[in-house]
Amino acid sequence: MWLWVQSVLVPLLTLYLCGVKVLIYQLFNRSFTLPAGNERDEGLAAVRRIHEEISEGKAEFVFVDLTSLTSVRRFAQTFKVRGLPLHVLVNNAGTMLVPERQTEDGFEFHFGLNYLGHFLLTHLLLDSLSRSGRHGCCSRIVNVSSATHYAGVLNLDDLNRRTCYSSHGAYSQSKLALVLFTYYLQEQLTAGGFSVTVNAVDPGMVDTALYDNLWSLAQAMKKPVAKILFRTPAEGAATAIYAAAAQEVEEVGGCYLYNGHKTRSSDLSYSSELQANLWRRSCELVGLKEAETLCCGLTRSIEGFTSETHM
Repeated sequence: MWLWVQSVLVPLLTLYLCGVKVLIYQLFNRSFTLPAGNERDEGLAAVRRIHEEISEGKAEFVFVDLTSLTSVRRFAQTFKVRGLPLHVLVNNAGTMLVPERQTEDGFEFHFGLNYLGHFLLTHLLLDSLSRSGRHGCCSRIVNVSSATHYAGVLNLDDLNRRTCYSSHGAYSQSKLALVLFTYYLQEQLTAGGFSVTVNAVDPGMVDTALYDNLWSLAQAMKKPVAKILFRTPAEGAATAIYAAAAQEVEEVGGCYLYNGHKTRSSDLSYSSELQANLWRRSCELVGLKEAETLCCGLTRSIEGFTSETHM
C-alpha cells in the first residue's frame, strides 16, 4: 500500500499540482511570442508550406522513430553521410501519460521516447554540431522539457519503473532526465572548448494532442480550460525558437528557459552526482563507449566515443 502511494498517488498529485501552478502563471502572464510535426504527414505538410512561403533555401523532411535506437542510428548515419553542416538540433519529440508499455528496445516508453532517443541522437550528431559551430556563432542544442520535471524523481536502479508503474511518474522522470542531461552535457562541451551550447526549455501548457491520454475527468475539465488558459502550438514553440536562434543567448548554455527567461529548475536537477550517474547509465543503455571518460577525452573526432554498429 505504501509503495503504491509513493509510486503512483504522489506522482499523480504532484504532476497535477505543477499543472495548476503553470495555468495560474499563464492566466496572469502573456505568452512569450516570436511552428514541425511528429508524424510523416505533418512533417511533409510543413515542408510544403515553407516552400510556398519562402523562395530561398530548402526544407526537407526525414522521418526518425525516437522509440527505436536502430532508427535513430540509421537517421544519424544518413545525415552524416551527406556532409551537411548542423547548426541547431531541437529535441522535441515526446509522449505523455501513456499506459504501461515498452519500446522495441525494452525501455519504458516515456523514458525511451522522451529521453533516451534524444540522448543517443544528440551524441551521434555531436561531431556535426561541433564542426559547424565557431566562436561567436555556436551550434545549439535545445532540449524541450516541461514544468512536470519539478515533480520528477529518478531511481537509477529502476529507470524503467518496473517495481510499481505510474504514467505520471514516468513522464515526470523523463523530463527531469532531459534537464539533468542538458546541464551535464554543457559542462563537458565547455570543458572541451567546443562552440556548441545546450539549453533546456519549458513550453508551458500547450493545447496539443499531448493531453489525449488524460484520464476521463481530467480530460473533461481540460477542454474548457484549454480554450482560455492553454497556449497555442505557435506560442508554445516560441521559447524553443528563442533558444535556437536569438542573439541574446549566443554562447549561453546550461540554462533552463521558460517564457523567454532563464528560470531555476528543480533542486534535484542541479545534483552533479545525479547528472554524472545518469550520464553513465544512459551511455550503457544505448551502447555508447567510454562513458566515464567522455568528460576528459572529448576531441574533434567524437565518433571515437560512439558505437555506430551497436543494435
